[in-house]
Amino acid sequence: MPKPTSAYFERLAALAAIDDPAARPTKPVLEAYSATEMATIPVGDADDLTRAVERARAAQPAWAARKPAERAKVLNAFSELVHSRADELMDVAQAETGKARIYAQEEVLDVALTARYYATHGPKMLADRKAAGMIPGATDVRVRYQPKGVVGVISPWNYPLTLAVSDAVAALIAGNAVVIKPDSNTPYCALALAELLYEAGLPRELYAVVPGPGSVVGQAIVEQTDYVMFTGSSATGSTLAQQAGKRLIGFSAELGGKNPLIITADADVDHAVAGAARACFSNSGQLCISIERIYVEKAIADEFSRKFAEFVENMKLDGTYDLAPDMGSLASAAQVETIEAHVADAVAKGATVLAGGRKRADLGPLFYAPTVLTGVTDEMECFRNETFGPLVSIYPVDSVEEAIERANDTEYGLNASVFAGNAAQAQKIAEQLRAGTVNINEGYAAAWGSTAAPMGGMGISGVGRRHGEEGLLKYTEPQTIAAQRFMGLDGMPGVPRDVFLKLTPLAIRTLKYLPGR
Repeated sequence: MPKPTSAYFERLAALAAIDDPAARPTKPVLEAYSATEMATIPVGDADDLTRAVERARAAQPAWAARKPAERAKVLNAFSELVHSRADELMDVAQAETGKARIYAQEEVLDVALTARYYATHGPKMLADRKAAGMIPGATDVRVRYQPKGVVGVISPWNYPLTLAVSDAVAALIAGNAVVIKPDSNTPYCALALAELLYEAGLPRELYAVVPGPGSVVGQAIVEQTDYVMFTGSSATGSTLAQQAGKRLIGFSAELGGKNPLIITADADVDHAVAGAARACFSNSGQLCISIERIYVEKAIADEFSRKFAEFVENMKLDGTYDLAPDMGSLASAAQVETIEAHVADAVAKGATVLAGGRKRADLGPLFYAPTVLTGVTDEMECFRNETFGPLVSIYPVDSVEEAIERANDTEYGLNASVFAGNAAQAQKIAEQLRAGTVNINEGYAAAWGSTAAPMGGMGISGVGRRHGEEGLLKYTEPQTIAAQRFMGLDGMPGVPRDVFLKLTPLAIRTLKYLPGR
């Protein structure tokens, strides 16, 4: 299956929200497998972002005026288009990121399912609802949800389909417009989805893609939009949160992770081996929720380590546009440099390589073998710092309690995984872990794919949540409308004021006996 054609990239580039793109400087976009130029993209600037926001503001009121069920029709149509155009979407995701096709397929399915979820359930979440009033029978209270206005999305390179649109569809069903700055290395994934949104009937101004550097376009997003959604590093997220705070606008972020996996002595070792491999090396380990630390009870640590290392050594690496490889390349030279540095530092300080630990230049310049270490200690770079690549360390522990303590010994708190001998034990362990999502008998997909449930991080791993009701209502301003009838705190017709005021405290106190009070 060939990589995307130059004609395809030219068609998508024309959708960028950049005026007079032919007159702009361009940036090369590389095919990750070969690290060679496959296309260029016009580089937007702050003025382009300003114009995109202005057009979005002009178009957003009409979109918000449409009933949520009408907006849902667009998202349903988009979901179906994603399914029908899955092959071309997988092609562009592979080309820009180097991921294996199985993980490009995972992205495409996630985009379609998330859009369908919000199209199906969003209208009900957004419906006006009644709330208990101050005085039963005399106070009528309704809560309604108004859109924020223009939502700014700053999306990363590692899952450039999912993270360009999974937050956007929630913002759109809520009645907002969206302006997005995709990562400079993966602009075409966002543009490919924009094309399908437009085909589904979304006015072009409501999802504007502005490629350009984060220091320029990303900064302008924080300065001009009404809400910011960011996915990326904890350090950058902290900076953006401060900037959003100065403007008193909403901010949500999914950030880094140093995610742990716990394996108990009575777990099915073979099942844990296969599950851990996918948990650690999906998307070549370039996944915020992938596993980088494995805590395994000593009774089975040797068996697990041996079988796991053998499994990892036998994984198929390649750069083909088909479903055969288990793992593709890394996305950039910078990612290769990071994992090389972490492995070299660990080995120099006494760690042992059980599998991998080397570049695979025979496959391409950005390939690195999935790597398993043991003997990793606190002074090594990869002990606490996120590698964001195909590297995991195994830590034998004396007990489940030690595993839980060590799993929680981190500033991060994004994702965790548990493989145990029985469901009750796994549930008990999961409840003690400080992580926004915990997966049992699975590394990450069970929680991530459950779009009805909130997903996000604790600690420095994030602010707010995506998915579920929380992932939608954060893009709204709740408005309470309370109507008072025939009596209030200032009196009641026919009752002397002094008598009313004396009886009010007693009446308020007795409200606790009413149902729901």
